[in-house]
Amino acid sequence: MKAADLIADWRAHLTDARRRSPHTVRAYVSAAQRLIHARDLTSCEEVAQVEAQTLRAHLASRRAEGLANTSAARELSALKALIAFARAESGDPDPAAPRLRGPRLKKGLPRPVTPDDALNIADLIDGNAAEDWIGARDRAVLLLMYGSGLRIAEALSLQGCDVPLDATLLVTGKGGKQRIVPILPITKEAVAEYSSQCPYPVAPDEPLFRGAKGGPLAPGMVQKAMAKARRALGLPDTATPHALRHSFATHLLSAGADLRSLQELLGHASLGSTQIYTKVDAASLLETYRGAHPRAKKG
Repeated sequence: MKAADLIADWRAHLTDARRRSPHTVRAYVSAAQRLIHARDLTSCEEVAQVEAQTLRAHLASRRAEGLANTSAARELSALKALIAFARAESGDPDPAAPRLRGPRLKKGLPRPVTPDDALNIADLIDGNAAEDWIGARDRAVLLLMYGSGLRIAEALSLQGCDVPLDATLLVTGKGGKQRIVPILPITKEAVAEYSSQCPYPVAPDEPLFRGAKGGPLAPGMVQKAMAKARRALGLPDTATPHALRHSFATHLLSAGADLRSLQELLGHASLGSTQIYTKVDAASLLETYRGAHPRAKKG
C-alpha cells in the first residue's frame, strides 16, 4: 500500500471508527504528512517500520523550528497512532506504537469566571449587538455553556428539533458520547427568546443557531463577541467562552457535587480530566482565605 493510500485510510479510520473531531483529524493527518515527507516514506510498510529513534530525530527537527512543548506532545501522539495503525494494516503481530515519552507539560489550571461576570458578559453582548436577534442568539449560546457546561461546539450543534427546551437536554459530545445535562430556567428563556426573534425559519434537522446571513453560526463569532465584552468589562484574556464551562464545573464542585456526577455532566472520558477542578476549587478557597483572614499574610 502506498503512503498516500495509508493516509486516506487513516483519515477515514479517525473520522469513522474513532469519531475524532474534524480539527483533530486535520491536525493528525498534517503531522503524518510531515513525517512521511521529511523521511521520504513511500509505503505503509515503511511507515510501520519507523522506530523510536527516527521519531525522536523528527521531533527534534520540529522543535528546532520552534514547535512548543504542547504541540510537540500532540504531534508525538498523532505519529504514534499513525505507526500503530500502519503496523496493524501491514499485518504486524505486535502493532504497538514505538515507546517514546513526550515532553513534560506543565498543566495550567482552568480559569473560571464568577457567576456575576458570566451574566454580565451575556447581558453586555445582548445589549451591544448590531441587531436584537443576534444579541439574543449570543446570550443564549453563552448561557448554555455557563448553565449546562456545554462546549461551544456542543451548544452550536443544537438543531430545530431541540426547541423548545425541557428541563434537561441530550447532548452528543466528543467521540459521539451522549450525556444528559440540566437546563436552567434562565437558559430556557434565553433560547426561547432567540428562537422567537431569529429571522430565519429553522427546520427540525437544521442548526438552531444561525449566522447573520442564515448559515450555521461559526464558533469564531461567539468568541469575537465575548472578547469584545470582556475588554469592556475589564476582564482578563482567560475569560473565553470555554471559561464558562470551567465556571459551571467549579461552581458545582463548590456546591458539593461529587466528582463522578461532575464527570458525567461534563462528558469527560476519564475521571482524571475532572479531578483538575478540585485544584481549581482549592486554589479559589485559598485565595479567599488569604484575602479575608486577618493573619493569613503573617508568618
